[in-house]
Amino acid sequence: MELISSGSKSPPKKRSSKPRAKIESLDRDILCTIFSSLGLFDLVRCSLVCKSWVDQCRMKRGLILTGVGDQVMRLWSLESYKCVEEYSIPSRVSLVDFDFDESKIVGLIGTRICIWRRNGAMSVFPPREGTFLKGLCMRYFDPEAVVGCEDGTARVFDMYSRQCSRIIRMHAAPVTCLSLSEDQLIISGSSSGSVTISGHSSDQRVAKLGSNNSTGIKTLCYNPRSYQVFAGTTAGYALCWELRTMKPLWETRVSPNVIYSLQHLQHDASTIVVGGIDGVLRVLDQNTGEVLSSCVTDISTVSSSSENKSPAIERKRGVRLSKDTLIDRIPRSTRPPITCLAVGMKKVVTTHHNKYIRLWKFD
Repeated sequence: MELISSGSKSPPKKRSSKPRAKIESLDRDILCTIFSSLGLFDLVRCSLVCKSWVDQCRMKRGLILTGVGDQVMRLWSLESYKCVEEYSIPSRVSLVDFDFDESKIVGLIGTRICIWRRNGAMSVFPPREGTFLKGLCMRYFDPEAVVGCEDGTARVFDMYSRQCSRIIRMHAAPVTCLSLSEDQLIISGSSSGSVTISGHSSDQRVAKLGSNNSTGIKTLCYNPRSYQVFAGTTAGYALCWELRTMKPLWETRVSPNVIYSLQHLQHDASTIVVGGIDGVLRVLDQNTGEVLSSCVTDISTVSSSSENKSPAIERKRGVRLSKDTLIDRIPRSTRPPITCLAVGMKKVVTTHHNKYIRLWKFD
């Protein structure tokens, strides 16, 4: 297994005599260390408050789209490891969530939706800020974009008329993650630990998926091939339900801390990849929840680098951990928190708080 990390280091900053009072000024690895020692309720609260420093990525057809909190989204080539396009975030508002296809990028910025066309055109709607409460996540399936809101609703927007067509009551708590299916289903997770399903034509949820663990749902995805819904929680559990029967299939605590992201290869019904705050990349069996492989980087095996280029590129070997490995004894430098991941053929892309993109290649 080979890992390629790509990123650029920030220039050193001058020390200030003034005390730093804001949480954003703390080093992110320090914050993660603090979070790992907190109780579950405190951890849920902190992970929501500090959402602004969670990086994201999406991967399609040999391209990776990243948003790293610096008012710019970047499109990277998996072949050259170079940035091929950049898209600026308008009006200095925060980028909350995004996705893309061959012709456009759709992003949730503040309380509005922005569409960047690959030909350079850009449009923003609704016409005014504050037409809906704070959005926490967004997914789209042409011609509609769905925003998960802090008030527990999912708001459906027609991307051509730029109007809100439906407001669906999904949860009594904030909607933290979304997944859309080709058969017009909206699947949502909440900070209260519930997962609900609604049809696009309904203004209310139509089903609720239950679990023995009621901790907050941080991420989810749906596999239309197997009709299975997968979710990751703030307590480190990976969960699975069968959508046709609405019954749980398995739940496994794969990590002692928050799972930030989990994804599977499109049309694959065998494995799912999970990443989170402990920085370990795990591959699970979709049907049983068994952890098939756990990986970190080997800090002692840098085979080549290009320090004079920007971004810098390093090649490292990955290490597969045994089942009895004590994660806390592994240096944090080899396992920075995985904030988001995307799965491709024999490769996984991960993003991290240090603004590095890692491409894991599996034999």
